[in-house]
Amino acid sequence: MTVLEQPGAYRPAPPPAWQPRTDPVPLLPDSEPYRLLGTGADLDPGLLRTLYAHLVRGRRYNRQATALTKQGRLAVYPSSTGQEACEVAAALVLRERDWLFPSYRDTLAAVARGMDPVEALGLLRGDWHTGYDPHRHRVAPLSTPLATHLPHAVGLAHAARLKGDDVVALAMVGDGGTSEGDFHEALNFAAVWRTPTVFLVQNNGFAISVPLAKQTAAPSLAHKAVGYGIPGRLVDGNDAAAVHQVLAEAVERARRGEGPTLVEAVTYRIDAHTNADDATRYRGDDEVGEWLEHDPVSLLERELTERGLFDDATRDGAHEEAEEMASRLREAMNEDPVLDPTDLFDHVYAERTTQLGEQAAQLRAELDAENDDQDGNGGNGGHAGNIAGGER
Repeated sequence: MTVLEQPGAYRPAPPPAWQPRTDPVPLLPDSEPYRLLGTGADLDPGLLRTLYAHLVRGRRYNRQATALTKQGRLAVYPSSTGQEACEVAAALVLRERDWLFPSYRDTLAAVARGMDPVEALGLLRGDWHTGYDPHRHRVAPLSTPLATHLPHAVGLAHAARLKGDDVVALAMVGDGGTSEGDFHEALNFAAVWRTPTVFLVQNNGFAISVPLAKQTAAPSLAHKAVGYGIPGRLVDGNDAAAVHQVLAEAVERARRGEGPTLVEAVTYRIDAHTNADDATRYRGDDEVGEWLEHDPVSLLERELTERGLFDDATRDGAHEEAEEMASRLREAMNEDPVLDPTDLFDHVYAERTTQLGEQAAQLRAELDAENDDQDGNGGNGGHAGNIAGGER
């Protein structure tokens, strides 16, 4: 007889049956990306035409911005060609008072939200801090560090809820960003506090040159949502109507106070990571060609045609408007900006820190010394004068 079998021996109580706080099944995404185009679904003709006009404009915007990098008018441009459906849908589902939190590749989303294309490219041109007023446009600064803007989106949404404002924050990130700690911290914070936040992951296949298979073993990125107790949605990222519907539902769910949603849009980056990247080193033309057959603009044109909603006037009108936008963008980018390097120290903090003050004074002294040297040698005002005069 063992000690525990003896009469009166101590026996620990069996642990209570574990019950999950939330049934995980409703949180799981579909096994296949959700689609609407080509399914015969009941779709709003007006919405389809609006999406098409934005996609055509977005494609032209990407091509023009890419050309500007080759002309030296942009320092860098991360193209979203092939991902326009995600960019456009993210902008169109938001109300004016909502906030968009873009990553560095999401300038098109900012433009689709109504921002001047020139302002949207200010940061990538190297002209100024952000290039636009985030408060006026309700678009947070373009985030170059991966995923660092996601906790900011959650914090803003949480603050809005505490204030009683029915504001929703939609945060965009790439598949590479889901490997960052900020991504997981943001999802956990949002889930625990049920913040009105929508996370849109544009899974375009590569984190620069690293394919998704080397980043995660999860069935999909949308499946990561269940680990935080929030719904995950998987959608065809090249199906503009489907992305719009899924994001619209997630935004309204957040606005009703039902918490965040993680949406994975499966798409593809047709162009290289940036103009400094050689994509041929890690993927072949055949792979790109397969995705070109699933191009978001072509998919929508086909849908409009099959529904009898596409004609020459629809196509020509969209392309003419896109060309006008590209022309305005080229003209503005051909003008050299008037820059003052001391602006670097403005708008960093509400009150300039001692260290920033010292750095600003050091830069000003260097500029003044160079200016004096140029004046003493019959120069034209030196480096500071060149910058103020717009020379680059």
